[in-house]
Amino acid sequence: MNPKNKRIVAIVPAAGMGHRFGSEKNKPFHLLHSIPLFIWPLKALAAIAEIKEIIPVVKEQDLMAAANLIEDYQISKIKRIVPGGKERQDSVYNAIKILDESATVVLIHDGARPLIDEDLIRNVLDGLQDCDGALAAVPVKDTIKEARRQTVSPKNQRFFGVEMGQRSEIIVEKTLNRNLLWAVQTPQVFHFNKIKEAYEKAMADKHYATDDAALIERYGGTVKIVMGSYRNIKITTPEDVKIAEAIFTMSHDPNP
Repeated sequence: MNPKNKRIVAIVPAAGMGHRFGSEKNKPFHLLHSIPLFIWPLKALAAIAEIKEIIPVVKEQDLMAAANLIEDYQISKIKRIVPGGKERQDSVYNAIKILDESATVVLIHDGARPLIDEDLIRNVLDGLQDCDGALAAVPVKDTIKEARRQTVSPKNQRFFGVEMGQRSEIIVEKTLNRNLLWAVQTPQVFHFNKIKEAYEKAMADKHYATDDAALIERYGGTVKIVMGSYRNIKITTPEDVKIAEAIFTMSHDPNP
């Protein structure tokens, strides 16, 4: 994508509940090498000259804490912070709603992916040509199976005089072709008018998706895959922080 005459705005959703994270501290404020998780992607995005504005989205109760941290780390491209919604889609939509037509490209990157780097950001931006959206993704490494749950009843309804109830089992339906499967990441980049229209239709339809590109796909848009990075992990559990710390240490080791 030629960045000339484009006003790129980055939206960073960081308002998730983080149930699986299991920490008293809200996940965006957990430290990775002494820096809060959500500050890492904000700093990386701020280093891209073509990105003119960054809009973090955090829980309403975290607005002041986030504002103080952003001031401490002097991220000048952040002029406003948006309160999140119930779901990630609600949070991103809250940010999209405040944008006007001066924003021609929207980049969306999860605040829980702290190890994003400049090359990947630029590659995804460059991928936004002759399509409605572009996203980072990596080929899956594992075999993926499609499965279904079924309820089964034991053959013998009584065991030592005790009535046995039904149980649920997970049954393989089929094995998917791994060569066709990609694990999707962020950043994801869209023409502003396309992603705004897709969000408006989805919200009107009460349709929720697990990523932004799925909304473009739902309404007939074309999304391009750009090779992502296996280092661009999403922090979901405390164990992921340890993995991120190891990746960070390896990538910054002068004698690997």
